[in-house]
Amino acid sequence: MRLILLGAPGAGKGTQAKRLSAELGIPQISTGDMLRDNIRRGTELGLVVKHVLDRGELVPDELILEMIDARLAEPDCGAGFILDGFPRTVAQAEGLERHLGKSDATVSVVAIETATEALVQRLSARYTCSHCGADYNAQREAVPAHCRKCGGAVSQREDDRAETVRRRLLVYAEQTAPLIRHYEEQGRLRRVDGLAPVEEVFRAILATLG
Repeated sequence: MRLILLGAPGAGKGTQAKRLSAELGIPQISTGDMLRDNIRRGTELGLVVKHVLDRGELVPDELILEMIDARLAEPDCGAGFILDGFPRTVAQAEGLERHLGKSDATVSVVAIETATEALVQRLSARYTCSHCGADYNAQREAVPAHCRKCGGAVSQREDDRAETVRRRLLVYAEQTAPLIRHYEEQGRLRRVDGLAPVEEVFRAILATLG
């Protein structure tokens, strides 16, 4: 199984990708997680990416494609994979298609659809542990100063602040939404309601995969 999950920032791609990975026994490949890991480790790539993300912009296609090509070549991707947060532009989709060659025809694409204002509220309520990456949501709980899992400092990422979220959604509308048309024209796009409860979204995605 090869699966691409599309959706605006905060649509729930990461949550669903983790569940699908456990259900299907294939790895979740999150470009966001990979980039944030580079930022935490202070790598050369991480320093470049941090400045881009803090402005609510997209990381250049060539950097993302290089990172994805290397990841898909690893042994655990042999039986399939779930791409979470990639591709984000038509150029990235075309790069992936070139990389996969004939096997690209086997890739399923699911779009998790959500309303903009719901996403702003959802993302701007999110706080993250700087050490282990655990998420806390101010809409559901009192956010602790220190992570309940590892004791690390909990704060709001710059790219989760409301003003940055709105910029991210604008970038998504301008650069990523055309992917919907790209995959619709190929006849393989399936849509699910991202505002439904998490379990319902999960079951709806599984249903689209047959």
